[in-house]
Amino acid sequence: MPDTSRRIPVDVVDAALRAAERLGKDVADVPVLAIAQEAGVSRSTLLRRIGGSRQALDEAVRAAGVDPGGQRPVRERAVEAGAHLIGEHGLAALTLEAVAAAAQCSVHSLYGVFGGRDELLRAIFETHSPILDVEKVITGPHADLAETVATIYRLLAETVNRQPRVLPAMLAEALARPGEPALQGLLQHFAPRMLAGLGQWLTDEMAAGRIRALPLPLLAQQMIAPVLMHFVTRPAAGQVPGVDLPGVEETCAVFAEAFLRAVTVP
Repeated sequence: MPDTSRRIPVDVVDAALRAAERLGKDVADVPVLAIAQEAGVSRSTLLRRIGGSRQALDEAVRAAGVDPGGQRPVRERAVEAGAHLIGEHGLAALTLEAVAAAAQCSVHSLYGVFGGRDELLRAIFETHSPILDVEKVITGPHADLAETVATIYRLLAETVNRQPRVLPAMLAEALARPGEPALQGLLQHFAPRMLAGLGQWLTDEMAAGRIRALPLPLLAQQMIAPVLMHFVTRPAAGQVPGVDLPGVEETCAVFAEAFLRAVTVP
């Protein structure tokens, strides 16, 4: 598709921005007549200057570094676009230029919303990881220990299997390149939060005498790692002839029982 934004005069773009600010609307929602009045020309003259296409004007506004609107917020579109890039092509595909193209916004808009690639990656991880749902389970009213563990496992299964498969892609990146700066930044950002959530819940269970006193990092890994690796590799395992995998619900119950047998106090 040719770049029509270069055909739009700068004074027309400025008039559209002024009209949007005056009316308190996105540029895409401002009537052509209002933009024409702001530019001091007739509606027909404005249409002729923008080539008869409102889309061309919106593209010119976007090229000027302003989201013309008329769509979902830039943050939502960028997180969704970035998640699909990671799920389909891996973490290396997450560049601001690629996200801007997929989200139909400018790189300047991404900097304005996120500040940079690392902050965008954090937003994607928070949206497409189970961290928010797990926090709700362990901080709110919940059932007994066995049911809570099984619920967390079901959340993990849903997250891993959900498209785009962001979490499996990030795990693959972590295994291949554990020193990747972007992943280290994620760990430094989310590790304290996970310790304050899941770690505190496990600590409380140990203090209550329901779980044996074990080093917290090892206990958390013992709880999460087996079921997480199962669901990450499950799609491939399901393709192996003769391998008959149990359903997700049964799988979560089996892993929960195994974990509780290993760590609970008799």
